[in-house]
Amino acid sequence: MPAAEILRRRDGTVVLPRRDPIPVLTETEVLVAGGGTAGLAAAIAAARNGVKTLLVERHGYLGGLATGGLIVILLTLDDGAGQQVVRGLCQEVVERLDRLGAAVYPRGDERYSRDPAILRKWAEWGMQWGKGPHHVRYSVAFDPDALVRVADEMVAEAGVSLLYHVTVTDALVEDGAVRGVLVHGKLGWRAILARVVIDCTGDGDVLASAGAGFEHVKVVPWLWCLIGGVEGFDEVVGGEEVKCFRAVGDGRALIVPWRGYSSVGRQIDPLNPEDLTWAEVACRGKAFELIERHRATFRGFRRAHICRLATQLGITESRRLVGEYVLTSRDANCSFPDAVGRTGNWTRYKEFYDIPYRCLLPREVDGLLVAGRCISVDRKVHHSTKEIPCCFVTGQAAGTAAALALRTGVVPRRLDVQLLRRTLRDQGVFLGDAAA
Repeated sequence: MPAAEILRRRDGTVVLPRRDPIPVLTETEVLVAGGGTAGLAAAIAAARNGVKTLLVERHGYLGGLATGGLIVILLTLDDGAGQQVVRGLCQEVVERLDRLGAAVYPRGDERYSRDPAILRKWAEWGMQWGKGPHHVRYSVAFDPDALVRVADEMVAEAGVSLLYHVTVTDALVEDGAVRGVLVHGKLGWRAILARVVIDCTGDGDVLASAGAGFEHVKVVPWLWCLIGGVEGFDEVVGGEEVKCFRAVGDGRALIVPWRGYSSVGRQIDPLNPEDLTWAEVACRGKAFELIERHRATFRGFRRAHICRLATQLGITESRRLVGEYVLTSRDANCSFPDAVGRTGNWTRYKEFYDIPYRCLLPREVDGLLVAGRCISVDRKVHHSTKEIPCCFVTGQAAGTAAALALRTGVVPRRLDVQLLRRTLRDQGVFLGDAAA
């Protein structure tokens, strides 16, 4: 918008002149807002199921917290009882990373082992959490740069269109349905029109703007970082002294938020830019303080250095949709006739959650699906559903649902859920033992 006079008001607000018409940048069938792991899966699934798909992301890369946030462990792909429950696109990504030599995970007899030595080995990779008795779970450590490469390749192969470096600011709603979004970038405001929009922003930006119900919480911010130059890892890691895990790459370790050790000790509003600004500076300071302390204390860290700080804060909760169904902790180990995926609990054994399709659907508006960490669950269940494997699950479900809704001529909430389940199962998604 060209420069214009503004009217300053005494109540601390300003009044802008009437906005000029906003150009339509493009039209598409499915628009995916947010290119984290949920958005990646949603876009690939929609395009593979035959619809024109555009993926919009504010950064210049895909993967979200799994890449820019350096949360480089997939916790977990099993249910804690010996069953792999996260499959589909997430497993495909693991296999592609493996072919690049960029994934480390328990194989063969080591998976689900209770041998103390094997347990200790995988605990050093950050794959053992919660109360015992423990067994080795199917979790995966990976190289974040390799995941960026895999994401680029998979969206290109699927025929997904990409738009980086714009921020989704508003939903465009007409007659009770989302018809697209407004984005803002260096060229100003632009409109993108779509027949179905999938909110994978993590913060629920589209659903909130569209008038859907949500809950909003404060959280403690974290910042993950990768360090290099660690020597004699076996000697310096394994007790409670050093708060880090092995990472993919020689001499690399992952410093993670751990029991207050690197906590900034304050909750923030993850939607407030002033809070986020404070958290960025405070968390970086903690990371530098931590590596200096390790260098001074532990022999194996004398030559250690930070080789990468996360470029995104580890914010894993802000808004959560209050949708057609709110999944609660009472639903643990329960089956649902409209389940579109299943996830385990990374800190508890023998606990899983089926994800009902209704958890992806707002109550108030049509034309919108939600995937990733802002789906409709309570805070206890969110502890499981915020994890990267489950984000792949809900993203694949949402993208497939959007495509099928368009192909069958219905809005997403009217989609034949058994058709959706059959399609997901055919594409490798685990839905339990019962047939669709």
